[in-house]
Amino acid sequence: MDWTEEARDGAIVAAPAGRVDESTAAAFGTQLEGVVERSAAAGARLIVDFAGIEYMSSRGLRALTLAKRKADAAGVRILLAQPNEIVREILAISRYDKLFGVTDTVEAALTA
Repeated sequence: MDWTEEARDGAIVAAPAGRVDESTAAAFGTQLEGVVERSAAAGARLIVDFAGIEYMSSRGLRALTLAKRKADAAGVRILLAQPNEIVREILAISRYDKLFGVTDTVEAALTA
């Protein structure tokens, strides 16, 4: 799994790429929790750009849950941007689209 981050307009935009499944979920969770900590230290929102995520298993959803708990405790808002149709359906079925703000673009997340 690849991971990049950049600071933009008072937010940290994290862009993971690849599949989040049993073999990559632990690394995804570690990266996600680390960027939550960096966001809290910077007083920034966190936008996770899902454009590069091809698929997410239940282990990936668990990593999101753990990161959200950490973010909530630190006062960090997490937004999920531009998931593909498959990931958007996974988020909807699991009702994660109700737990996280989900936007069609990173730009929309930056103004949300």
